[in-house]
Amino acid sequence: MTDFEDFNKRVIGEFRENDGKVGPPFEGATMILVHHLGAKSGTERITPLVWFADGDRYVIVASKAGAPDNPAWYHNILAHPDITVEVGHGPEGRVETLSVHAEELTGSERERIWSWITENNAGFADYQKKVEGIRTIPLFALSKR
Repeated sequence: MTDFEDFNKRVIGEFRENDGKVGPPFEGATMILVHHLGAKSGTERITPLVWFADGDRYVIVASKAGAPDNPAWYHNILAHPDITVEVGHGPEGRVETLSVHAEELTGSERERIWSWITENNAGFADYQKKVEGIRTIPLFALSKR
């Protein structure tokens, strides 16, 4: 298992053991476990991510910590957009499991949400600086099915 896989496994365990709350580096963030199928393999995978509210939708960011390429889960969700998530609701201390449909955000809608995210979350602004001119960091809106 890689260090990244070990890290994700630890975060998933903390999330499930602590009603959706995790420690550093995501301490205090609203977290979501995204269950997705491999685009080619069809194998189920789980990825822990930070989420942001946009009305009744959950927005997730395919930042890959500012890497020059998109994360694998990005391609998986494009191929299979109907997914299941476990949503942590921060200080409320509860977790919901939901069936959602993922839609990649584009144009002015993406820009509006991305501006808010980067203005309020320095880490995501730093990721954007790393990839400037290389790629646009994708956003997905997750809507309940």
